[in-house]
Amino acid sequence: MALAESVEGQQALIAVELVWSPQAGTVHRLDLQLPAGSTLGQALQACAEFQPMQARLAEFKLGIWGRQQPVDTVLRERDRIEVYRPLTVDPKEARRQRYKDRGERIVSRHRPLAGKTRR
Repeated sequence: MALAESVEGQQALIAVELVWSPQAGTVHRLDLQLPAGSTLGQALQACAEFQPMQARLAEFKLGIWGRQQPVDTVLRERDRIEVYRPLTVDPKEARRQRYKDRGERIVSRHRPLAGKTRR
């Protein structure tokens, strides 16, 4: 008996999560049940709510749990499929603009005054 087959002879299903943002400020999240051995591309085709985005799929990058993956990647149980939109603004330029607007240094909470020593 193959691993993807259950006792009843039916193909086993895996649960995956699909997350995408069609525009800034909007996030869609769906739980999908797919046959074991399905690929990332097959998951996107199986999702009816994602169909309007299929025509623009070449614009997007795809990933699983924050790591970029090709469309033919085989999915595993509880994978989180993420569809990444292209950036509309360079992150460095956005930070410069925020600094200019606020007029003060933006300090990261993870590295306050990184590289600076107080004496």
